[in-house]
Amino acid sequence: MTRRTAPSLLLACAAALSLAACGGDGDEAATSAATTAGTSASEPATAQPCETRPATEPAPTEVTTDETLAPDVPPSDAPPPCGLVISDVLAGNGAEAVDGTTVAVKYVGAFYETGEEFDSSWSRGDQETLPVTLGAGQVIPGFEQGITGMREGGRRMVTMPSDLAYGDQGQGPIPGGATLVFVIDLVQVG
Repeated sequence: MTRRTAPSLLLACAAALSLAACGGDGDEAATSAATTAGTSASEPATAQPCETRPATEPAPTEVTTDETLAPDVPPSDAPPPCGLVISDVLAGNGAEAVDGTTVAVKYVGAFYETGEEFDSSWSRGDQETLPVTLGAGQVIPGFEQGITGMREGGRRMVTMPSDLAYGDQGQGPIPGGATLVFVIDLVQVG
């Protein structure tokens, strides 16, 4: 076990409690949460002022389009966006994810400023997916909004302010005010 593995295992346990409180269904993959080593909800996030951006932006070239690989989230020194920002890394050509549909996704979650990964379905195996019924409130609002409109086979980077994630209070190990980034692969609609 490496220095990084032990904290990751502890964080995965804490994560399960956190998303469960946000309306998850108890599924282990659906109940993971955000954290970074050395940061807790009791420590305020060092939030910088947000900036208004378009709802869609080009994806950073550092995010791989190879869906057989877990993507890395690049760090950013730019002010975080005030609203949800969607960047399609790879456009899918399958069925569209709309309210009421159940989708299976793979994802990597990271903190906006550092790119430090806090959760990933990939860490539980290459074939591990998270089932989400859109419109049911099973996951944080920014995650659900980021999936809506994707097409099967697509990869999307979703940057969300804290009010679409865990808010100013945080949740469990997630610090309040955290801007989060998820790279989401839409594996299946149906």
